[in-house]
Amino acid sequence: MSFSSIASMLSAAQESGQPLYAVIRDADCQENGYDAAASYRQIAALWTAMQQSSRQYCASDRSNSGLIGGDAARFRAAAEAGRLLGGTYFQRVTEEALKVAECNACMKRIVAAPTAGSCGVLPAVLIPLAEETILQALYIAAGFGQVTALRASVAGAEGGCQAEIGTASAMAAAALTHILGGTAQQCADAYAIALGNLLGLVCDPVAGLVEVPCVKRNVIGAVNAVSAANMAVAGITSRIPVDEVIDAMGEVGDALPASLRETGLGGLAATPTGRQAAERIARAEH
Repeated sequence: MSFSSIASMLSAAQESGQPLYAVIRDADCQENGYDAAASYRQIAALWTAMQQSSRQYCASDRSNSGLIGGDAARFRAAAEAGRLLGGTYFQRVTEEALKVAECNACMKRIVAAPTAGSCGVLPAVLIPLAEETILQALYIAAGFGQVTALRASVAGAEGGCQAEIGTASAMAAAALTHILGGTAQQCADAYAIALGNLLGLVCDPVAGLVEVPCVKRNVIGAVNAVSAANMAVAGITSRIPVDEVIDAMGEVGDALPASLRETGLGGLAATPTGRQAAERIARAEH
Protein backbone atom coordinates (compact mmCIF):
# COMPACT_ATOMS: atom_id res chain seq x y z
CA MET A 1 0.00 0.00 0.00
CA SER A 2 1.12 3.52 -0.73
CA PHE A 3 0.73 5.08 2.74
CA SER A 4 3.70 5.87 4.96
CA SER A 5 1.61 7.23 7.83
CA ILE A 6 -1.81 6.86 9.37
CA ALA A 7 -2.25 10.61 8.99
CA SER A 8 -1.93 10.32 5.20
CA MET A 9 -4.58 7.57 5.17
CA LEU A 10 -6.97 9.69 7.17
CA SER A 11 -6.32 12.69 4.92
CA ALA A 12 -6.96 10.62 1.79
CA ALA A 13 -10.28 9.46 3.18
CA GLN A 14 -11.30 12.99 4.13
CA GLU A 15 -10.27 14.50 0.80
CA SER A 16 -11.93 11.79 -1.30
CA GLY A 17 -15.06 11.55 0.80
CA GLN A 18 -14.68 7.76 0.84
CA PRO A 19 -14.78 5.52 3.91
CA LEU A 20 -11.35 4.67 5.29
CA TYR A 21 -11.63 1.00 4.31
CA ALA A 22 -12.32 1.99 0.68
CA VAL A 23 -9.23 4.19 0.55
CA ILE A 24 -7.12 1.30 1.84
CA ARG A 25 -8.79 -1.12 -0.58
CA ASP A 26 -8.15 1.17 -3.54
CA ALA A 27 -4.49 1.58 -2.55
CA ASP A 28 -4.20 -2.20 -2.40
CA CYS A 29 -5.72 -2.49 -5.87
CA GLN A 30 -3.40 0.15 -7.30
CA GLU A 31 -0.32 -1.47 -5.81
CA ASN A 32 -1.20 -5.00 -6.94
CA GLY A 33 -2.85 -4.21 -10.26
CA TYR A 34 -6.28 -5.73 -9.69
CA ASP A 35 -9.83 -4.47 -9.28
CA ALA A 36 -11.98 -4.11 -6.18
CA ALA A 37 -13.71 -7.45 -6.76
CA ALA A 38 -10.38 -9.29 -6.79
CA SER A 39 -9.28 -7.45 -3.67
CA TYR A 40 -12.49 -8.40 -1.89
CA ARG A 41 -11.99 -12.05 -2.88
CA GLN A 42 -8.55 -12.00 -1.28
CA ILE A 43 -9.69 -10.38 1.95
CA ALA A 44 -12.68 -12.75 2.07
CA ALA A 45 -10.32 -15.72 1.67
CA LEU A 46 -8.30 -14.48 4.64
CA TRP A 47 -11.46 -14.15 6.72
CA THR A 48 -12.53 -17.68 5.77
CA ALA A 49 -9.12 -19.00 6.76
CA MET A 50 -9.36 -17.25 10.14
CA GLN A 51 -12.73 -18.85 10.80
CA GLN A 52 -11.38 -22.25 9.74
CA SER A 53 -8.50 -21.87 12.19
CA SER A 54 -11.06 -21.65 14.96
CA ARG A 55 -13.15 -24.55 13.68
CA GLN A 56 -10.15 -26.88 13.38
CA TYR A 57 -9.36 -26.56 17.07
CA CYS A 58 -9.20 -29.89 18.90
CA ALA A 59 -9.04 -29.97 22.69
CA SER A 60 -6.88 -33.10 22.69
CA ASP A 61 -4.17 -31.62 20.44
CA ARG A 62 -0.82 -30.81 22.03
CA SER A 63 2.18 -29.01 20.60
CA ASN A 64 5.31 -31.07 19.97
CA SER A 65 6.92 -29.57 23.06
CA GLY A 66 3.98 -30.53 25.26
CA LEU A 67 3.77 -26.98 26.57
CA ILE A 68 0.55 -26.00 24.78
CA GLY A 69 -2.87 -27.57 24.34
CA GLY A 70 -6.36 -27.81 25.78
CA ASP A 71 -6.59 -24.37 27.39
CA ALA A 72 -9.38 -23.08 25.14
CA ALA A 73 -11.48 -26.12 26.04
CA ARG A 74 -10.82 -25.53 29.74
CA PHE A 75 -11.90 -21.92 29.36
CA ARG A 76 -15.10 -22.86 27.52
CA ALA A 77 -16.00 -25.41 30.20
CA ALA A 78 -15.59 -22.78 32.90
CA ALA A 79 -17.71 -20.31 30.90
CA GLU A 80 -20.46 -22.86 30.37
CA ALA A 81 -20.42 -23.61 34.09
CA GLY A 82 -21.04 -19.93 34.82
CA ARG A 83 -17.83 -19.48 36.78
CA LEU A 84 -16.41 -16.53 34.77
CA LEU A 85 -16.92 -12.77 34.61
CA GLY A 86 -17.14 -10.46 31.60
CA GLY A 87 -20.22 -11.40 29.62
CA THR A 88 -20.67 -13.65 26.59
CA TYR A 89 -18.72 -11.58 24.06
CA PHE A 90 -15.75 -11.04 26.34
CA GLN A 91 -15.63 -14.75 27.13
CA ARG A 92 -15.81 -15.69 23.45
CA VAL A 93 -12.95 -13.30 22.66
CA THR A 94 -10.76 -15.04 25.22
CA GLU A 95 -11.74 -18.50 24.00
CA GLU A 96 -11.14 -17.67 20.34
CA ALA A 97 -7.73 -16.11 21.06
CA LEU A 98 -6.69 -19.29 22.85
CA LYS A 99 -8.11 -21.57 20.14
CA VAL A 100 -6.38 -19.94 17.20
CA ALA A 101 -3.06 -19.43 19.01
CA GLU A 102 -3.11 -23.04 20.18
CA CYS A 103 -3.73 -24.17 16.60
CA ASN A 104 -0.63 -22.25 15.55
CA ALA A 105 1.43 -23.96 18.27
CA CYS A 106 0.08 -27.31 17.06
CA MET A 107 1.21 -26.55 13.49
CA LYS A 108 -2.26 -26.04 12.02
CA ARG A 109 -3.21 -23.50 9.34
CA ILE A 110 -3.59 -19.92 10.57
CA VAL A 111 -3.47 -16.39 9.16
CA ALA A 112 -0.47 -14.34 10.29
CA ALA A 113 -2.12 -11.13 11.47
CA PRO A 114 0.40 -9.61 11.39
CA THR A 115 2.54 -12.59 12.55
CA ALA A 116 2.01 -16.25 13.40
CA GLY A 117 2.74 -15.58 17.06
CA SER A 118 -0.06 -13.00 17.22
CA CYS A 119 -2.48 -14.87 14.95
CA GLY A 120 -5.22 -15.22 17.56
CA VAL A 121 -5.83 -11.56 18.34
CA LEU A 122 -7.67 -10.27 15.27
CA PRO A 123 -9.87 -13.37 14.76
CA ALA A 124 -10.73 -13.35 18.46
CA VAL A 125 -12.43 -9.95 18.39
CA LEU A 126 -14.15 -10.58 15.04
CA ILE A 127 -15.34 -14.22 15.03
CA PRO A 128 -17.95 -13.74 17.79
CA LEU A 129 -19.55 -10.88 15.83
CA ALA A 130 -20.27 -12.34 12.36
CA GLU A 131 -21.02 -8.82 11.10
CA GLU A 132 -21.45 -7.86 7.46
CA THR A 133 -18.82 -5.16 7.87
CA ILE A 134 -16.03 -7.55 8.87
CA LEU A 135 -14.38 -7.49 5.45
CA GLN A 136 -14.31 -3.70 5.62
CA ALA A 137 -12.81 -3.99 9.09
CA LEU A 138 -10.09 -6.30 7.79
CA TYR A 139 -9.05 -3.63 5.30
CA ILE A 140 -8.78 -1.18 8.20
CA ALA A 141 -6.62 -3.65 10.13
CA ALA A 142 -4.43 -4.33 7.11
CA GLY A 143 -3.90 -0.65 6.33
CA PHE A 144 -2.88 0.24 9.87
CA GLY A 145 -0.66 -2.83 10.13
CA GLN A 146 1.11 -2.01 6.88
CA VAL A 147 2.01 1.46 8.08
CA THR A 148 3.34 0.00 11.32
CA ALA A 149 5.50 -2.50 9.45
CA LEU A 150 6.87 0.37 7.36
CA ARG A 151 7.49 2.85 10.18
CA ALA A 152 8.56 0.41 12.90
CA SER A 153 8.32 -3.40 12.85
CA VAL A 154 5.85 -6.24 13.37
CA ALA A 155 8.54 -8.83 14.15
CA GLY A 156 9.41 -9.91 17.66
CA ALA A 157 13.00 -10.48 16.61
CA GLU A 158 13.27 -6.78 15.75
CA GLY A 159 10.93 -5.01 18.14
CA GLY A 160 9.94 -7.41 20.90
CA CYS A 161 6.44 -8.73 21.53
CA GLN A 162 5.09 -5.17 21.42
CA ALA A 163 5.72 -5.36 17.67
CA GLU A 164 3.74 -8.61 17.35
CA ILE A 165 0.99 -8.76 19.97
CA GLY A 166 1.01 -4.97 20.28
CA THR A 167 0.47 -4.43 16.56
CA ALA A 168 -2.08 -7.24 16.33
CA SER A 169 -3.99 -5.77 19.26
CA ALA A 170 -3.97 -2.32 17.70
CA MET A 171 -5.10 -3.72 14.34
CA ALA A 172 -7.96 -5.51 16.08
CA ALA A 173 -8.90 -2.34 17.98
CA ALA A 174 -9.09 -0.29 14.79
CA ALA A 175 -11.10 -3.00 13.03
CA LEU A 176 -13.53 -3.34 15.92
CA THR A 177 -13.96 0.42 16.13
CA HIS A 178 -15.07 0.45 12.48
CA ILE A 179 -17.59 -2.33 13.15
CA LEU A 180 -18.95 -0.35 16.09
CA GLY A 181 -19.60 2.59 13.76
CA GLY A 182 -16.57 4.65 14.73
CA THR A 183 -15.09 7.31 12.49
CA ALA A 184 -11.73 7.05 10.74
CA GLN A 185 -10.19 9.23 13.46
CA GLN A 186 -11.68 7.02 16.16
CA CYS A 187 -10.13 3.98 14.46
CA ALA A 188 -6.80 5.81 14.65
CA ASP A 189 -7.35 6.66 18.31
CA ALA A 190 -8.21 3.05 19.13
CA TYR A 191 -5.06 1.91 17.35
CA ALA A 192 -2.92 4.39 19.27
CA ILE A 193 -4.48 3.51 22.62
CA ALA A 194 -4.10 -0.24 22.10
CA LEU A 195 -0.50 -0.02 20.89
CA GLY A 196 0.45 2.42 23.64
CA ASN A 197 -0.98 0.07 26.28
CA LEU A 198 1.46 -2.66 25.27
CA LEU A 199 4.50 -0.47 24.66
CA GLY A 200 7.66 -2.18 25.91
CA LEU A 201 6.29 -5.75 25.88
CA VAL A 202 9.31 -8.04 25.49
CA CYS A 203 9.60 -11.15 23.34
CA ASP A 204 10.82 -13.98 25.59
CA PRO A 205 9.62 -17.33 24.22
CA VAL A 206 10.47 -20.32 26.40
CA ALA A 207 12.78 -22.69 24.50
CA GLY A 208 12.54 -20.31 21.54
CA LEU A 209 9.07 -21.64 20.69
CA VAL A 210 6.04 -19.48 19.87
CA GLU A 211 4.08 -21.09 22.70
CA VAL A 212 4.90 -19.80 26.20
CA PRO A 213 4.00 -17.03 26.94
CA CYS A 214 2.84 -16.27 23.40
CA VAL A 215 -0.49 -18.10 23.38
CA LYS A 216 -1.79 -16.36 26.52
CA ARG A 217 -0.52 -13.00 25.27
CA ASN A 218 -2.91 -13.40 22.34
CA VAL A 219 -5.70 -13.21 24.92
CA ILE A 220 -4.23 -10.06 26.46
CA GLY A 221 -3.94 -8.51 23.00
CA ALA A 222 -7.55 -9.32 22.16
CA VAL A 223 -8.93 -8.03 25.45
CA ASN A 224 -6.84 -4.88 25.17
CA ALA A 225 -8.27 -4.34 21.67
CA VAL A 226 -11.84 -4.49 22.93
CA SER A 227 -11.07 -1.99 25.70
CA ALA A 228 -9.32 0.40 23.31
CA ALA A 229 -12.17 0.22 20.77
CA ASN A 230 -14.75 0.88 23.47
CA MET A 231 -12.82 3.91 24.69
CA ALA A 232 -12.42 5.31 21.18
CA VAL A 233 -16.10 4.89 20.32
CA ALA A 234 -16.98 6.58 23.62
CA GLY A 235 -15.07 9.63 22.42
CA ILE A 236 -11.88 9.07 24.41
CA THR A 237 -8.88 10.12 22.33
CA SER A 238 -5.21 9.28 22.33
CA ARG A 239 -3.22 12.23 23.60
CA ILE A 240 -0.29 11.09 21.46
CA PRO A 241 -0.99 10.99 17.68
CA VAL A 242 -1.07 7.49 16.27
CA ASP A 243 1.97 7.87 14.00
CA GLU A 244 4.01 9.11 16.96
CA VAL A 245 2.90 6.07 18.98
CA ILE A 246 4.06 3.80 16.15
CA ASP A 247 7.39 5.62 15.95
CA ALA A 248 7.80 5.35 19.73
CA MET A 249 7.18 1.61 19.53
CA GLY A 250 9.94 1.34 16.92
CA GLU A 251 12.34 3.29 19.11
CA VAL A 252 11.55 1.16 22.16
CA GLY A 253 12.11 -1.96 20.06
CA ASP A 254 15.50 -0.71 18.96
CA ALA A 255 16.42 -0.06 22.60
CA LEU A 256 15.50 -3.56 23.80
CA PRO A 257 18.50 -5.81 24.44
CA ALA A 258 18.90 -8.82 22.15
CA SER A 259 17.97 -11.14 25.04
CA LEU A 260 14.44 -9.70 24.97
CA ARG A 261 13.89 -9.96 21.23
CA GLU A 262 12.84 -13.53 20.43
CA THR A 263 16.21 -15.13 21.30
CA GLY A 264 14.76 -17.05 24.23
CA LEU A 265 17.61 -15.80 26.42
CA GLY A 266 15.81 -13.35 28.71
CA GLY A 267 12.55 -12.65 30.48
CA LEU A 268 10.38 -15.69 31.18
CA ALA A 269 12.63 -17.85 29.02
CA ALA A 270 15.51 -17.21 31.42
CA THR A 271 13.62 -18.22 34.57
CA PRO A 272 14.64 -21.52 36.22
CA THR A 273 11.43 -23.19 35.01
CA GLY A 274 11.85 -21.72 31.54
CA ARG A 275 15.39 -23.04 31.28
CA GLN A 276 14.32 -26.46 32.56
CA ALA A 277 11.61 -26.65 29.89
CA ALA A 278 14.11 -25.70 27.20
CA GLU A 279 16.55 -28.39 28.38
CA ARG A 280 13.81 -31.02 28.48
CA ILE A 281 12.65 -30.17 24.96
CA ALA A 282 16.23 -30.20 23.67
CA ARG A 283 16.82 -33.66 25.15
CA ALA A 284 13.59 -34.96 23.60
CA GLU A 285 14.64 -33.68 20.18
CA HIS A 286 17.92 -35.57 20.37
